[in-house]
Amino acid sequence: MLKYISNKLEDPNFPLLGPNIKALKFWGLILPEISSKKWMYIAFHLSVIIFTATEYAEIWFVKKDMNLLLTNVKITLLATVSVGKVISFLIWQNNWKSIIDYVNEADKTQRQILNSDKRAIIENYTKYSRKITYYYWLLMYMTVVFVICQPFYKYISSEIYRESVRNGTGGYTEVVSSWVPFNKSTIAGYMMASLYQSYAAIYGGGWITSFDTNAIVIMVFFRGELQSLRMDCSNIFGTENSVVTREEARLRLEICHKRHLNLVKYSRMFDSCLSPIMLLYVIVCSVMLCATTYQITFETSALQRFITVEYLIFGVAQLFMYCWHSNEVFFVSKDLSLGPYESIWWTRELSEQKDIKILTEQFKKPIVFSAGPFSEITVATFISILKGAYSYYTLLSQSQEN
Repeated sequence: MLKYISNKLEDPNFPLLGPNIKALKFWGLILPEISSKKWMYIAFHLSVIIFTATEYAEIWFVKKDMNLLLTNVKITLLATVSVGKVISFLIWQNNWKSIIDYVNEADKTQRQILNSDKRAIIENYTKYSRKITYYYWLLMYMTVVFVICQPFYKYISSEIYRESVRNGTGGYTEVVSSWVPFNKSTIAGYMMASLYQSYAAIYGGGWITSFDTNAIVIMVFFRGELQSLRMDCSNIFGTENSVVTREEARLRLEICHKRHLNLVKYSRMFDSCLSPIMLLYVIVCSVMLCATTYQITFETSALQRFITVEYLIFGVAQLFMYCWHSNEVFFVSKDLSLGPYESIWWTRELSEQKDIKILTEQFKKPIVFSAGPFSEITVATFISILKGAYSYYTLLSQSQEN
């Protein structure tokens, strides 16, 4: 069954990005060409954006309850990031399509080369991309299922909660805390609100998974392309046992030069599309991790603590995967300049050695992705965010004790 589903997600036209492209189209981040379907997806997007606004409105009504306030704030901020992702993707849709087309064409070009070492690189990053995509989807929808089901589970498992609902001393537990223009303390109102909240949670989860896995797989490709380029640079002049002609070496050098120019061009375009979202991500994750850690410490319900822990794991995983894969691209790009010097350059004429020197200088500037103009997306940044979140948590805990 799982193999059948995974095969259905593959696309021979997109050997690397197949599942990611289908997810982007299914959740409407890549809008269809047919006008009716296009406006249908825009209506879906607007409905979830409006729902996010109602989450902000609800903050006013729950501000006196610290636990409800923190729960609302962390979910609302995550929803804000999701809205930012989809809006940015729609605004810069042409840029994203250009990046996807470049990745797809460059990937397919390398797949046609019958080189065992290069094919090993391609197979490794393809398998890795599938694992990242499917595990991320699983983690996201486990979180969504827990969030949707926890009110019903609480009602079934807690006799005290059921009694408080029946005698009117306690309210219904919502899927996601949000404001609605009707009375949600009645059964009918609560069910209507829960349906809307569940729909928004599922659709928002689709936004997050499709955007994040696409961006992360593109980062994985950049790393693989850098590794492949370094390998080709080391073979510009052939080997000591199989030396190539001057004309062939010149052609290989020009191909490496052009590949690197395209790699830099599209990595910068990718960074320009991703950077504003990552800046928002860094700010939101700091607050969200702080709030979630605080709730785990003071939560008395085992179910709520489990859901909060799972939510914390998902929040940390989201940020970590961006920082880790950006970090890998950065360090592989720093080593790219070693590629030309791994060739047999010392056996060539002085003019060819000068060409190698020029190519090496071109490779020296590393590729690094950023979170706005303030910081780079690296593992060091991730650790700094965790330290900052812990500091906020300590401050919040001490203020509550006082």
